[in-house]
Amino acid sequence: MTLAQLRYLLAIIDANLNITLAAERVHATQPGISKQLKLLEEELGFQIFDRRGKSLERVTPAGSQVIERARVILSEAANIRTLAANHRRDAVGEMVIATTQTQARFVLPPALKQLKARSPDVSVRLNLFSDAERSVSAKQDADLLIASSMDWPQTADLVVPLYHWRRIALFPADHPLASTEGPLSLTELAAYPLIGYESALGSHASVAAAFARAGSSAQFAYAAHDIEVIKTYVRAGLGVGLLAEMADVDADLVRRPVTGLPACSAYALLRRDRVARDYVIDFVAALAPHVTRRDLTRGLQPGGLSPAADAPDWREWRRQVEDRTARTAGRQAAA
Repeated sequence: MTLAQLRYLLAIIDANLNITLAAERVHATQPGISKQLKLLEEELGFQIFDRRGKSLERVTPAGSQVIERARVILSEAANIRTLAANHRRDAVGEMVIATTQTQARFVLPPALKQLKARSPDVSVRLNLFSDAERSVSAKQDADLLIASSMDWPQTADLVVPLYHWRRIALFPADHPLASTEGPLSLTELAAYPLIGYESALGSHASVAAAFARAGSSAQFAYAAHDIEVIKTYVRAGLGVGLLAEMADVDADLVRRPVTGLPACSAYALLRRDRVARDYVIDFVAALAPHVTRRDLTRGLQPGGLSPAADAPDWREWRRQVEDRTARTAGRQAAA
C-alpha cells in the first residue's frame, strides 16, 4: 500500500467515481489510476467499489471504512510535510483562503501586502463563497477561512475574532431618504424595496427577523453577493441597498447608518487538525493586531483555546491595521 494509491483513491471519490476526471486532477493517466486501484484492492482482499462493466457504481461498506482512514493518513502525511517546511523555514508555497467578496476586497489587501513583503514566494488563491452553507465546503480545501456572522461559530477549530461591523443603507442623492438626517430606522427603510447580500435577505434570515421585531414588514426585492451589482440596482432606482460598512461608496450615492440591525462579527478560522504553515499564522496575525502570534500558536495546539481578546469595531480595527502596517514598513526601511 502506498500514499499514491490512497491519493488516487480519494481523487476518485472527490470526482464522484469518475476515474477520468480523477486522473486529470492528480495529473495521472486513467489506466495508471485503474491499475493502482486494482493493486490496492488485491492487497486488501476485497473490492472498494461495486462495478457495472468498467464503470464504478458505488462504494462498498468495507470501502467506506478504507476511505475514511485514507483521509486521515493523507492528512497526517501533509501535516508532516508542513512541519518539515516550517522547520526548514521554507517560505515557498500556496496559501488558500476561503472568504467572501466583501472580505477579499476591503479587508484582506493590507495583510496580503505584508505577506508579499515578508514571503514573496508565497502565492495566494481565493476561494470565494456567498453564504454560510458554501463556507463549509470551501473550508475543506483551504488553509484559512475568513468570514462573518451574527452568531459565533460553534466548532472545534481555532476561531480568531477580527472585528465587528454593521450594515449601512445606500441610495441616490435624489432619493426621498436623502432629505432626512441621522441614522435610519427600520420603519423608514420598510417603506422602500431593499437590495442586499444573498445571504441576508432570506425569509428566515436575521435581517428579516430584525424588521419583524421592529413591527415592520421589509420589502426584500433583490439579492446579490456582488457589491457592484447592488450599487448598479440602487442607481437604477430599484430600491435601497443594504451593505456592509466596509464597502466603499461612490460619490453619486449616499450612505447612512441604520439602527435596529444586529452587528456582525468577522473572524478567521484555522483548522486544528491541520498543521498551519508559518506564513499562514503570520497572515492571521496581520489581520488581528489585537491578538499575538503566540496566542495563535498556542491556540492551535491540542486542547488550545481561541484568543480571549475582544475584537474592535471596524473603524478601530482599520486604524490598528494601518498603524501596524506603517510600523512594519518603517522597520523594513531601517533594515
